[in-house]
Amino acid sequence: MKLNKNHIILLVAGLSITSCKVAEVYKSPEVRTDNIYRQDNPQNDSVSLASLSWKELFTDTYLQNLIQKGLENNVDMKNSILTILQSQASLKQAKLSFYPTLEGTAQVSHSKTSLRSLNMGGISNQINLKTTSYQVGMSASWEADIWGKIGSLKRQALANYLESEAAQRAVQTQLISNIANNYYLLLSLDKQLFITEKTIENRKKDVETMKALKESAVVTGAAVVQSQANQYSAEVSIPDLKKQIRETENMLSVLIGDIPGEIERSTLDSQNVTATISTGLSTDLLRNRPDIQQAELNFRSAFEDVNVSKASFYPSLTLTAQGGVSTLHLKDFFSNSIFYSLIGGLTQPIFSQGKNKMNLTISKAKKEAALNTFQQTFLNAGQEVSDALYSYNTALEKQNIRKNQLIYLNKSVDFTKELLSYTSDVNYTDVLTSEQSLLSAELSSIDDKVQELQAVVNLYVALGGGIK
Repeated sequence: MKLNKNHIILLVAGLSITSCKVAEVYKSPEVRTDNIYRQDNPQNDSVSLASLSWKELFTDTYLQNLIQKGLENNVDMKNSILTILQSQASLKQAKLSFYPTLEGTAQVSHSKTSLRSLNMGGISNQINLKTTSYQVGMSASWEADIWGKIGSLKRQALANYLESEAAQRAVQTQLISNIANNYYLLLSLDKQLFITEKTIENRKKDVETMKALKESAVVTGAAVVQSQANQYSAEVSIPDLKKQIRETENMLSVLIGDIPGEIERSTLDSQNVTATISTGLSTDLLRNRPDIQQAELNFRSAFEDVNVSKASFYPSLTLTAQGGVSTLHLKDFFSNSIFYSLIGGLTQPIFSQGKNKMNLTISKAKKEAALNTFQQTFLNAGQEVSDALYSYNTALEKQNIRKNQLIYLNKSVDFTKELLSYTSDVNYTDVLTSEQSLLSAELSSIDDKVQELQAVVNLYVALGGGIK
């Protein structure tokens, strides 16, 4: 029977009907979103902190400039954009797989036949043993997507492309978090250095006071040397603080894609949290968190890979067409020299050394692993929100308590110094203890403030902020 165009169309249509039995339709995996993170005082506010742009959350202009430089120059950000370009090219290539390939050829061949191979006897001298032929033509090939394999490859490429975009957003949010947290750490080191230097000046005055009291026979020489040791115990922490400041500046320089150098900055005292701390709805994590989106898209890519592996067990239908002109003489090039062919073929895998079966097993295992990763990513997101929210609340609680502690420690230092001048019941050890307790509390109050600021940053990122 002659295979004409109608027969081919019917064949493709008939085979396409069964394609739905091979390629499965993707459905988003189900996850539990209720109470995904812990809250001591659950909120009903549907507006999430993540809805703010990073410029709205971070009002410090120095910090804003650092973040902007990081987004423009950070190496990880640049590489994530290049990954998107690669995925975009792969997606375009996958879309073009639905179209036939088309090639053009032009060739000239010159050949000489052996006289003895002809075995023509006496008339062999009348035969031209040399021939030159000319041919120009085109060939096209097209594979029908009867089992959904090509469609699955395109959907897989789309998932990979969207995954690369989600990965780029994840890099961006993490970069903003790293810059902000290191910036606040730098401000806290500045404040620690300031308080320590101020303490050293006070302790130098204490040394002079102890010397005067010794001359008045109010204290002994032990108090003098103790006051000097107390001064040096504060001074010895200065080099470490300066070292930490230098290292943090260098870290920030690298994050913004610059060579190590000094960082322009404000002060810790000028930092205030003006945004409303609200977590919104737990279901927002699926929409806001780029790492969750990335994990789901990775699962979708693995899902489509299973469809591709299944389709490999079924026959493929390929249509090939060739045509052109061929002649032995250029003068006859456009006269009765046309040739063409049309071939339709089915290729059914029979034995491929178990490759198709193993590929299906591997793709199914990758799909299950991707699903587990998605579910774990969602659980991790809930933990991060819970931890950051609790860290913020405890930081506020500690700051309230610390205020009272500092008030009474300052009074303790003042009282013991005053009593030291009037009574022998108090010695310099009491002064030393109260001063060390005050310095420790002052430095701890700085940590409390940094904990508050960094908790806001971590909560913002944990909720999926930093995209805008």
